[in-house]
Amino acid sequence: MSGELEGRLINGKVSLGPAALPELYEQGYFGRPRGRGLELSLVEAAYLLDRSRIRILWEEEDLDFPALFQRASSLEKGFEFRYVVYKDLRERGYYVQPGRPDFRVYPRGGHPGKSPAEFYVLVISERMPLPLQEIMQPVKMAGQMRKRLMLAIVDEESDITFYEAREKSMSGLMEEVEAGGQATLLEDRVVLWEAEASQKLHEMGFYGKPVGERLQLSLVESAYLLEKDLVSLVDRSGEELDPESFAARARQIETDFDLKFKVYRDMREKRLVVKTGFKFGSHFRVYKQMHGSGKVPHSDYLVHTLPADHIFLPPVLSRAVRLAHSVRKSMIFAYPPEGEGPQVSYLEIKRLKP
Repeated sequence: MSGELEGRLINGKVSLGPAALPELYEQGYFGRPRGRGLELSLVEAAYLLDRSRIRILWEEEDLDFPALFQRASSLEKGFEFRYVVYKDLRERGYYVQPGRPDFRVYPRGGHPGKSPAEFYVLVISERMPLPLQEIMQPVKMAGQMRKRLMLAIVDEESDITFYEAREKSMSGLMEEVEAGGQATLLEDRVVLWEAEASQKLHEMGFYGKPVGERLQLSLVESAYLLEKDLVSLVDRSGEELDPESFAARARQIETDFDLKFKVYRDMREKRLVVKTGFKFGSHFRVYKQMHGSGKVPHSDYLVHTLPADHIFLPPVLSRAVRLAHSVRKSMIFAYPPEGEGPQVSYLEIKRLKP
């Protein structure tokens, strides 16, 4: 090994001399030029050391790969996971540079200085609880920079599953419905009694579930139709319910009613058809358009509602995305603002094959 490619570990970086620039940076786009030399991150240095392309000194000690790896792990939280992902992407033929949130990945055939990065990469451990906002911050940053965000989840055996996360703009093609009729809140659902109104709401808006000539409505459907003056509501004693009093009753039946209703209302306002997603383990299944009540098409999305402070567990996230993929739907996570504020935000997460 030439001494010219000798680096020194200083303050969590590895610094090399001028000879490293043509051999490492100009040929492989490792590191960043600093002054007349080259500065490597710890994952880059470990990768190159493992391939015997550099040697590294720390306080006159010559570090082998295990020694550097252990020291880097103590210096940089999550180093082990980032190294696994960096190595995997490099061996797939991508140029990878450290950056926010963890890496920037360039498209095949591209490299720094020739083309912009295609992906920002967020590295996640299978065991690491992941707050929704820690996904949304890099998602928004990637969107603003016209990049894609890659989630690289590393399991306990160091296998990696890749996902793409992005903000989703939701819209449908349904027309508004005009109807009327009185409905009754029973134990935990609502029944619309008039046959004509029931048929119109179901045929034209795909609301509810017909039971004979009557229409059985969910709580969120009922709240929306009541708010739009498309039905009137009473309880079993005949007491009339306005939107506020109905919502109070609904909260007693369904603890996350407010959260679900904000999302339901937002999607209906976006001209989407929204039905229960219970059989798929989500709050809603969503259609862009329905044509009558004949043959029902496959829904386009599974939508699960979350509070803004939700914390994902990666295995749960993986199950939801895999299920949606297996039934040919997109997995969308929706979170409304706290209180009254801007519109609901939608996060789409799907499997990615780099």
